[in-house]
Amino acid sequence: MATLAAQYRPVRVEAELDEPLSRWLWAVKWLLLFPHHILLTVLGLGFLLATVLALPVLLVTGRYPRVLFGFTTGVLRWAWRVAFYAYWGLATDRYPPFSLGAVPDYPARLHIDRPERLPRGPALLVSRLRALPQLLLLVLFFLMFRLVWWIGGLSAFLALVVVVVLIFSTPAAGLLRTGHYPRRQFASVVAFDRWMLQLLAYLFFLTDACPPLQPEGSRRRSRRLRHRRPPRSRAPAVTAH
Repeated sequence: MATLAAQYRPVRVEAELDEPLSRWLWAVKWLLLFPHHILLTVLGLGFLLATVLALPVLLVTGRYPRVLFGFTTGVLRWAWRVAFYAYWGLATDRYPPFSLGAVPDYPARLHIDRPERLPRGPALLVSRLRALPQLLLLVLFFLMFRLVWWIGGLSAFLALVVVVVLIFSTPAAGLLRTGHYPRRQFASVVAFDRWMLQLLAYLFFLTDACPPLQPEGSRRRSRRLRHRRPPRSRAPAVTAH
């Protein structure tokens, strides 16, 4: 087993490479996840509503209401399991459960510690400006895709090129060619996903720990992995915390 451990944070994202994986299932996961997409759309609206309801309490007391915190954390936990199964991970073929609660035996897990105290009043909103550089990076990323759409007649061709490049630069390419998940990509994929979840948790007041500008672990070398002899019955697992 090879283990990657990130520095402790109030937002802990855990992921295990759940092999063996199907060589072809990734191509239809978008269709299999249709019920999840519908439910997550509704839950996403509930997530925004819960944040709006919690904000006045946060501004006055600096404490996130426990019930609302459990709901919003549950939505992110659900979304993380779906993302890990789908194209933000592709590292498991176990269908994600329909649950807001923790599922300890699922290979993708999210834990967020409820903060004892957050800044009160205007300081709470001003403190979110610490994530401005991270937001600018995300805006630039999405503007690049919008630019393809605005080009007009070339948009369909360029969109096709983008899809092909994404497929053959993601773990899907390794699964298609060899039937195995490319181990070197797993750490980078989980590092980026962890960064996104930490950023969302920070922006929506679930934590006061702002993630770094660069995803942690995205450039870690394989020499930091500790290897043990895997069991013969299945492929070795990779875990990222």
